[in-house]
Amino acid sequence: MAGEIPDFVAQERAGTGKGAARAARRAGMVPGVVYGGDAEPLAIEMPFNALLKQLKQGRFLATLFNLKVEGHEDVRVICRGVQRDVVKDLPTHVDFMRLRRTSRVNLHIPVEFINHEAAPGLKKGGVLTVVRADVDLSVIAGDIPEKLTVDLTGYEIGDTITISAVTLPEGAKPVIDRDFVIANIAAPSGLKSAGDDEEAETTEEAAEE
Repeated sequence: MAGEIPDFVAQERAGTGKGAARAARRAGMVPGVVYGGDAEPLAIEMPFNALLKQLKQGRFLATLFNLKVEGHEDVRVICRGVQRDVVKDLPTHVDFMRLRRTSRVNLHIPVEFINHEAAPGLKKGGVLTVVRADVDLSVIAGDIPEKLTVDLTGYEIGDTITISAVTLPEGAKPVIDRDFVIANIAAPSGLKSAGDDEEAETTEEAAEE
């Protein structure tokens, strides 16, 4: 993970259950729970606006936070789920899981493609078709990568880019145990059509013979 682990400030929630959760929402707070590790689950709440701001920044589910709750020791957590209102699509509950720096966790890490100009296939009019915009990786909690970088240098039309061609961050490994496809460089539509026409003509000629 690049940079310092960001703080996430919350406060302990008085009471549990649906009644306490509704009371928190009426007060402009979003209820949540912190679980896992060697401690009991902790009911928390956080300001709605602060949570919404964090969600809008992106990668909320892939970010390791330093959770600060008054009266409790700081603990590293990662969000394991955000419940939303089915109509307004606004957060109504958040689940956090405690993690040690050496803990492993499965996360969807976004993929970034670089050096488009160095790909001969793209220069010839080929199209980069992204099969996976993110990849499910097993990563160490204290070193979560922001993204996977795929270098397109040298790729031609018809080439396929699989996970084995990508340099993974130290300590990271794919959750899927096979060499799956991330992207490929397809022929331009005009070239495909021409090829299809030629194939059709060849088939017709063969049929006539």
